[in-house]
Amino acid sequence: MSLKQKAVPEAVTSVPSYCYNCVSGPDLMTVRVKDGIATAIAPNHDAIGIHPAHGRPCVKAYGLVQKTYNPDRVLTPMKRTNPKKGRHEDPGFVAISWDEALDAVAAKLKDIEATGKLDENSMPRVAATFGHGGTPASYMGTFPAFLAAWGAIDFSFGSGQGVKCVHSEHLYGEFWHRAFTVCADTVQTRLILSFGTNVEVSGGPCAVRRHADARIRGIKRIQIEPHLSPTGACSAEWVPIRPKTDAAFMLAMVHVLLHEARRDQLDLAFLKDRTASPYLVGPDGWYLRDPDSGKPLVWDEVSERAVPHDSPGIRPALDGTFEVRNVAAHGPDDERIAYDHVAARSAFQVMGDTMRPYTPEWAAEVCDVPAGTIRHVATEFLDNACIGETIVVGGRTLPFRPVAITLGKTVNNGWGAFECCWARTMLACLVGALEVPGGTLGTTVRLNRPHENRLASVKPGEDGFMANKLNATGKGKWADKPTGRNAHKPLIPIVGDSSWAQALGPTHLAWMFLKDAPKEWAKPNPPDLWFAFRTNPAISFWDTDQIIENMAKMPFVVAFAYTMDETNHMADILLPDATDLESTQIIRVGGTKFVEQHWEHAGIIIRQPAVEPQGEARDFTWITTEICRRAGLLEAYNTAINRGAALVPLKREHYDYSLAIDQVHDVETIWDAVCKAATHELTDGADVKDLAWLKTNGLFVVPFEKKDWYLLPTMEDQGLRFEMPYQERLLKAGIELGRRLHEHDIHWWDTQLKEYQALPTWHDVPHHWLKSTRDLGGHPDDYPFWAVTTKSMPYTTGNNAGIPLMNEVAQNLRGHGSVVMNAGAAKKLGIKAGDWVEVRSPISFTRGKAALVQGCRPDTIVVQGQYAHWKTPYAKDLNFPSLNKVIPLSMELTDATGSGADLVRVSVTKVDGPLAEDAR
Repeated sequence: MSLKQKAVPEAVTSVPSYCYNCVSGPDLMTVRVKDGIATAIAPNHDAIGIHPAHGRPCVKAYGLVQKTYNPDRVLTPMKRTNPKKGRHEDPGFVAISWDEALDAVAAKLKDIEATGKLDENSMPRVAATFGHGGTPASYMGTFPAFLAAWGAIDFSFGSGQGVKCVHSEHLYGEFWHRAFTVCADTVQTRLILSFGTNVEVSGGPCAVRRHADARIRGIKRIQIEPHLSPTGACSAEWVPIRPKTDAAFMLAMVHVLLHEARRDQLDLAFLKDRTASPYLVGPDGWYLRDPDSGKPLVWDEVSERAVPHDSPGIRPALDGTFEVRNVAAHGPDDERIAYDHVAARSAFQVMGDTMRPYTPEWAAEVCDVPAGTIRHVATEFLDNACIGETIVVGGRTLPFRPVAITLGKTVNNGWGAFECCWARTMLACLVGALEVPGGTLGTTVRLNRPHENRLASVKPGEDGFMANKLNATGKGKWADKPTGRNAHKPLIPIVGDSSWAQALGPTHLAWMFLKDAPKEWAKPNPPDLWFAFRTNPAISFWDTDQIIENMAKMPFVVAFAYTMDETNHMADILLPDATDLESTQIIRVGGTKFVEQHWEHAGIIIRQPAVEPQGEARDFTWITTEICRRAGLLEAYNTAINRGAALVPLKREHYDYSLAIDQVHDVETIWDAVCKAATHELTDGADVKDLAWLKTNGLFVVPFEKKDWYLLPTMEDQGLRFEMPYQERLLKAGIELGRRLHEHDIHWWDTQLKEYQALPTWHDVPHHWLKSTRDLGGHPDDYPFWAVTTKSMPYTTGNNAGIPLMNEVAQNLRGHGSVVMNAGAAKKLGIKAGDWVEVRSPISFTRGKAALVQGCRPDTIVVQGQYAHWKTPYAKDLNFPSLNKVIPLSMELTDATGSGADLVRVSVTKVDGPLAEDAR
């Protein structure tokens, strides 16, 4: 199937392309071009029936015309002439030729290679940072092939990922059910419990369309969050919960299902056969195992004895305590324990005992939500689960469980996220709604391979679970020296050690350690060369003043620049890449990919030059090829492209479109080979298309099996269980990690070690922020408000704050560019709508106009987006507030996965107006 480029009257052409400016894409669009000028963006209606939003992009795409012709674009390579770096230093940029710019970059790479790609601390001398959610990879052409050709790259310096994304969900989601992100099966579910998921804003047109259709169909969505977001406004019910107490609400829901519902109301078959619920747990907290095979044991109700979990013909007991003989346990550091006679509880029983205290009445005091509300939400979840019903999908009979739970930012990262992610996944398990039609689904994978097919990433591992490669914590195996500046490998076992793992480690630690490394930890050097593309951590990170200070320490920065901004203000070389409408790239589309991009097709889509590049901007693939040629990396670069670094391998057993590795290939030659290889792969060689065909037609797809939306069939086919409810492996890793750190006299990670629990238990999550306020020199009573952030569709990732059209359309959105607060709370402070207010935390302050609403808790304020620009043209004149100015970079607000939450205690006071420009 294809989308054709169409000629229309008056010498106007309509060029098919895509928008992937946020993780909710890619979305299809067309570019209207007249006399070589892009004049408009429009939907691609030929995608009806293929694209879940029927070819409609979101509002961000409509700003691409202004982006292309922005008078403030950087249109020639530039170099810095002032060696001093800092916010108040003028870089003294001057225009230079492409030859001079690229030779300077290549010379730096050659110098690094001659010195050694690793510094004296074994850290890569080259680092790279890319923007939100990996989306820059859809605009950087063949640059990934350069990264592969070079080898040692530090991706530790985040632009917000790892602390501002749904971090903990990424890690626990992939661990438990191969879900880098999680969504509801909206097209078939009946009830969605949304804990802060603002899908009507951040889900893109696919999610908005699906949820609108679902409401017509009769779906019910309950929104649980401190403020009434657009998603809450479109929901059947809004529950205004106290910030950072979502875990208590969900633990109480687990209690209701375990202790107030009848046992036969749960999906007992799913629990017994597809989870570790029947596994026997000994008194020391470890699974009891067969002494010969080492397999975990279950209690067989047929033979009335403990047997390996995969024994044929057994009927595992779900509840109960049992006396077992001649069994073993495997403790941390390969400790082996033998029991002649011991009492054992099933993991399900242990969970029930642990959850018993968490009644709705208990949670009501924590969450400031009536116990009756918590109980009715849990009961509705159970009542709508349709236990026992089935549905046929793609010829396979699957459970039909039309209930789903989704988690939003500040809920699924930072302290409390482990408990929330566990409870969300366990609630789905209790009713059999995990990875089945109607239930809670994963979308894509990033920590496991292959990235393009999460089902193929499922392999049998130990104990009947999926294989998950954790960073080693055992004695003699633990990496005591970090391989990246955020220390993901020594500190975060669950994240693994891929390039994505680096980006999902505690990226704020990379920035913090440049200033002050903790005791017993080597202070890292800045990288000799830092590449930055579609990233602005000077705005998108927390404690932006500290980030700017540390960024100024980077000795040589190469920024791929669109306009001047707060980050490339520190650059040494600016390279103007051709932007969205001016360059070529092919990416995958369809299948299951992020948020709610579940398609019934899969294939490839092209971004192509609708217009010629402005000024001297160049296609990113051309830039990359030239860097590699001048740096002596051409053969390694071409080899990486042939291996698949540009999308797909160009050579496999049944085809060969590979490039000669000793030659320079132009942009179209490279992407022509990619197009042929990709379409060959999609059709097994039956329908191979070239680049010219794809430029005309825009898209090439083949059917995608809808049953492959769901992981359960793969789990069943391989006889695997979801690693729920009991987390023996994580408990063991935490104990080992603590031993290794303490052997090196490292104790500054001890608070994080407490999160390694076999089963979550409530701890006072909000107290972390109260304690942090005190430790920063403040008193919680002086900072009475919780400040949270939320997204706005025109600004989902903040990368288009300099486009006037985005601000124009966003004026229609409540709270845009303002400090949103409860009208009653504002009245007590003498604040009226439109007044300027100052939001202050113990570290800094920000200012904005007050937007007064009823739909916000009195103890909470909301600041949308990421602003407080001081360099980016147009954006710097908006005078919008930014929560990033007042959230601290903090070790104590970092959880065991290395993430923190967009949350801070603040005061709010009325002021006369915005800050003067020199004070911003």
